[in-house]
Amino acid sequence: MRRLLKILIPLAVVGAAAAVALPRVLAYWAARNRPQYRLAEVVRGEIVSVVNATGRVEPVSSVHVGSFVSGPILELKADYNDRVEKGQLLAVIDPRIYEAGVERDRAALETRLAEVDRVEALLEQARNDERRALELWKKNPDYISEAELDQVRFNRRSLGAQLRVAQAAVEQARGNLNNSQANLDYTKITSPVDGIVIERKIDPGQTLAAQFQTPELFVIAEQMDQWMYVYASVDEADIGLIRRAADRNEKVEFTVDAYPDDLFEGSIHQVRINPTETQNVVTYPVVVKAPNRDRKLLPGMTANLSFHIETRKNVLKIPNAALRFYP
Repeated sequence: MRRLLKILIPLAVVGAAAAVALPRVLAYWAARNRPQYRLAEVVRGEIVSVVNATGRVEPVSSVHVGSFVSGPILELKADYNDRVEKGQLLAVIDPRIYEAGVERDRAALETRLAEVDRVEALLEQARNDERRALELWKKNPDYISEAELDQVRFNRRSLGAQLRVAQAAVEQARGNLNNSQANLDYTKITSPVDGIVIERKIDPGQTLAAQFQTPELFVIAEQMDQWMYVYASVDEADIGLIRRAADRNEKVEFTVDAYPDDLFEGSIHQVRINPTETQNVVTYPVVVKAPNRDRKLLPGMTANLSFHIETRKNVLKIPNAALRFYP
């Protein structure tokens, strides 16, 4: 009997303790598993329907400056990030060969001009001889024979033809001189636009060979400190919304990784109709024009864009997360 009591008493104590603790344990687990709710107010304000896309920042226009003539680079007048103006000197190619060509063709032109003067003098003399021969023949046909008269006439006509040949040679020599002068002018590489040098592909002393392909020397970004383009690819399902937004002149907001806290704005500049298909997904290029007066936007940056499709004001708003909750 005592042995049985020794067994039952501890069991009774454990059972009583369990009976007391069980409700508390169950209450704890119930509280722990209870859903947590976040509360938000329903307010009135503005809502915007957007289409999201990614794009690449590029200059409005990238001008590739090349060389028309060959030769070693004598001087470099521009470098990376330099601001240049239209007509500004960027580089100089060794001009000695082209200067010699100009002098040669100038001398050839002087020679041709002198030849014209010589033939004109002979032609004037031939005309006088013909005039005198005709006057003599009119006075007395016996003073000069028909053969002599024909010889004088043919001599004048021959010199007239020689004069035309000499004048044509002058024009040819003048054309050669203009060509040589143009080649000499091409040794001075100038900027065709106002912009910023974003790439330099030559070094001093480097020899250019322009016989087969125009060497590329510089890449100049035009209007980079005023405007930049963002080239985005928009899914075909959204391109109709984008075109309507462009008609209403809706704005475009975007961010770049370099300035995650800055929100840039632009406008839809162009919706191009040339499609791109990648793995059966069709997209259309959309060009966004954005101001860049602080020059934060640089070529090649990745942009995350939000195209504003439609804006409604003074409507009731709740967070999107509330509509996506399923208990």
